[in-house]
Amino acid sequence: MIEIENINKSYGSLQVLRDVCVDIHQGEVVSIVGPSGAGKTTLLQIIGTLDRPDSGSIIFNGTDVLKLKGRELAHFRNRNIGFVFQFHQLLPEFTALENVAMPALLGGTKQSEAYKRAGELLQYMGLSERINHKPAQLSGGESQRVAVARALINNPSVILADEPSGSLDSQNKRELHDLFFRLRSEMNQTFVIVTHDEQLAQQADRVLHMRDGAIENFTKNSVI
Repeated sequence: MIEIENINKSYGSLQVLRDVCVDIHQGEVVSIVGPSGAGKTTLLQIIGTLDRPDSGSIIFNGTDVLKLKGRELAHFRNRNIGFVFQFHQLLPEFTALENVAMPALLGGTKQSEAYKRAGELLQYMGLSERINHKPAQLSGGESQRVAVARALINNPSVILADEPSGSLDSQNKRELHDLFFRLRSEMNQTFVIVTHDEQLAQQADRVLHMRDGAIENFTKNSVI
């Protein structure tokens, strides 16, 4: 589904990615682990088209995303990639429903359709009674589930998550991890997750171990 070939990235004299190659399969959960400075987040940002490599290629279902620019690239990202961050990054002035619907509205979906889909996702997340609450009125676990719903609103090919449970307590962390695998089982959703959480990493289908900007090795935890 996603073919990543020979990705290199430097910032000045510092090379942060070195000939990274990996394929991501539909319905797969891949975790990326490694020490700080290994290049994990940079790789995730490049996969998500938020940054560009110095060389290499990224093919999404046959589309060479590095050839896309401007509005075409923004439209591709909006329709094909969902993001979940460590600190949910919900807009504080909007309700849960409005936050979830936002990517769909930006993509040109009618408001009635976007809100209907957002409400369905929040119900799926067990948050039907919180749809009109703003982020300040939600717990950390609830906010992160809203963020996951937002990532799903456009039925993306892949969800990219950067330390998604890093700010959660143990119970909410387990619930979030279980949610990811439920989404994979019930929706065939693909995830690429940067994490320091060993439990989450070991639940994934594959673990990519990075060090000094390169994939050192990978561990296959289950049959893909």
